[in-house]
Amino acid sequence: METRITEDNFSIIWNKILIKATDQYTTPPEVIHIDKSTISTLGNFSASTGKGKSKKTFNVCAIVASALTGRKILNYEASFPEGKQKVLYFDTEQSSYHCHKVLERINRLAGYPPKQDNDKIKFLMLRELNPTERKQFIDYSLARNPEVGLVVIDGLRDLLFDINSSTESGEVIGDLMRWTSKYNIHIHTVLHLNKGDDNVRGHIGTELNHKAETILQITKNENDGSVSEVHASLIRDKEFTPFAFKINEEGLPEIAEGIDLKPKKSKRNFDYEIMAEELHRKALDVAFGETTIPLLYTPMLERLGVGYASIGFERSRNVHVNLLKFLVKNKIVQKEGKGYVYNRTFHYTPVVNL
Repeated sequence: METRITEDNFSIIWNKILIKATDQYTTPPEVIHIDKSTISTLGNFSASTGKGKSKKTFNVCAIVASALTGRKILNYEASFPEGKQKVLYFDTEQSSYHCHKVLERINRLAGYPPKQDNDKIKFLMLRELNPTERKQFIDYSLARNPEVGLVVIDGLRDLLFDINSSTESGEVIGDLMRWTSKYNIHIHTVLHLNKGDDNVRGHIGTELNHKAETILQITKNENDGSVSEVHASLIRDKEFTPFAFKINEEGLPEIAEGIDLKPKKSKRNFDYEIMAEELHRKALDVAFGETTIPLLYTPMLERLGVGYASIGFERSRNVHVNLLKFLVKNKIVQKEGKGYVYNRTFHYTPVVNL
């Protein structure tokens, strides 16, 4: 629960959060993919968003079933490391009857007996608790289940009393960051979109956009209301090809073939401070190629545009100006005379929001 910083525990907290140059870190395990795009890593959180009846929960069921089995379900492919292969599913909205239907659907997608309990997944109905109690219960549950790798919170809004409270929203996002880091898990949340537009609801939605690793947007197909589309509304890794699914005669989601998917405007997260080192390296390898000759300022910006566009992050010149400043500051790109050269032996640890 909440830790208060006092003179007595300051040194303990200092040593825990101090980042030293001599420390060694490994790349966080990539646990869920769509095609070759990483949408989930341990130590981060993501979300499914959509308007009412868009079949957000069906989409989440497919993610969970893939995490439980390691099989490709819809377009999700999950692989959790040994010792982190269990799932906790918290539903904050539905009754016990409807929660049971969701659990049964997950079991059927995973190929498990639908009416038989499985030790790999625990499904908790939090509807009868208030927001404070829900957060406390989740915290205690995570502490008591160290083998859990994936946590679903279906109804992020219900961890707050006021969806438009900046204070509460900051606290809940802080909880997500703390839980994912402390327990080395991935949390996938569900949040509704506004009825009048495609923006996530309330101040919590704004905070989610700033901090989430990936936000999936689930929408009904314009030409066929029985078909739902999955797009990346926000993603740190390269974008995946959108796909569509429908509900079959058995009440389970399956890929819908031959659907004309209308492109959606993506808000790809381009916060280069939190972008993984390997993504920077891929972009800069393209930008510089084999050249060792310093690039002048304007050609440098143009090459950055080409490089980062190659990994799915096409941006304006103004963004490239700030990106170059960041790269120079972190000695990833170095100033040499009037030009810039690529430090191919660079090492960069992304900023982690604590």
